[in-house]
Amino acid sequence: MAVDPGSPRYARQRILDGFGSDAQSRLADAHVVVIGAGGLGSSALPILAAAGVGAITIVDDDSVSISNLHRQTLHLAADVDRGKARSAAGRLAGLSPDTKLRIVEDRFEAGKTFDLLLDADVLVDASDNPATRYLANDAAAVRGIPLVWGSALAYAGQVGVAWDEKGVDYRDLFPEDADAATGDTCASVGVLPSVPAVIGAMMATEVLKLLTGVGEPLVGRVAAYDALTGRTREIEYRRDPEAPRPGSLEERTASRMDAVPDRTVSPEQLRAALASDHPPVLLDIREPWEAEIVSIPGSTLIPMGQIPDRVTQLDSDAETVVYCHHGVRSSSVLQFLVANGFTEARHLTGGVDAYAVQADPSLPRY
Repeated sequence: MAVDPGSPRYARQRILDGFGSDAQSRLADAHVVVIGAGGLGSSALPILAAAGVGAITIVDDDSVSISNLHRQTLHLAADVDRGKARSAAGRLAGLSPDTKLRIVEDRFEAGKTFDLLLDADVLVDASDNPATRYLANDAAAVRGIPLVWGSALAYAGQVGVAWDEKGVDYRDLFPEDADAATGDTCASVGVLPSVPAVIGAMMATEVLKLLTGVGEPLVGRVAAYDALTGRTREIEYRRDPEAPRPGSLEERTASRMDAVPDRTVSPEQLRAALASDHPPVLLDIREPWEAEIVSIPGSTLIPMGQIPDRVTQLDSDAETVVYCHHGVRSSSVLQFLVANGFTEARHLTGGVDAYAVQADPSLPRY
């Protein structure tokens, strides 16, 4: 049974100024992937489920321990030694029975992110682990979705939104990968239980804003909370176009495509191919609202999240060019197509935006 956005349980949200039925429907249609069902997740997950998010994937390979219980309030004493993802899902099912819950009792690690995020709208890093956060940042950038992240330690916490497609991600705030082995942890310095509760709630708020379009998300900003003083301050940051970016999106895309050479097509090459006697199949994997703004003539629209279910509608032997807005999402879908036998598939570098600039200036941009 799907979440009903018109249910009386969401009445107090729908009447909010600037919210309404449309925002509630967007929540019902959304899929959020949450890494971590510990302290931050114990606050963020129930809020997301109770607010009416239609589908939530919980990723956590850890088990509940007795030392978790003072702050990880999603779990009970009876859950000790039980998997956190499964324990959390049990609580959420009781809170919001119509929410579609997916349990992933595994680590969020390279090689597994594509399938997890294929139809996700927002990724949430509630792991509070620097190495996981960098991977989550990179995976969200490749998928073209925002990452909501948070951290809580001792008496302080931070929350922010990284969104590469909007021009800023976590590596712009902290360019170098942190060494988790040398940093402080809750086990070494402790944590006040209310801190992850506050930060987790703020993370959930950012997710709801991103999904509904209400308010101004913390893109390029960090909210820092100090429990000892009760103060919250804001830190702004931006991308330095001159700074080297090890592990940048461009480098990651290039390394992914090394295994499948000659899989890209430039805007000029595509324009020539479309004018030939045997034009390629154009596969637009953006969202319908994007296609309404601009599309390359002759395209077939299948949003990225629908590709696995509709891949059989496509001819795997046909010359196919996949495109999106900037070439980020299309590179991921190309990997999926190649893995499923599409021998003649390529993707458009720079996406429809680059095509409008370099090949057809008559097309609008957004």
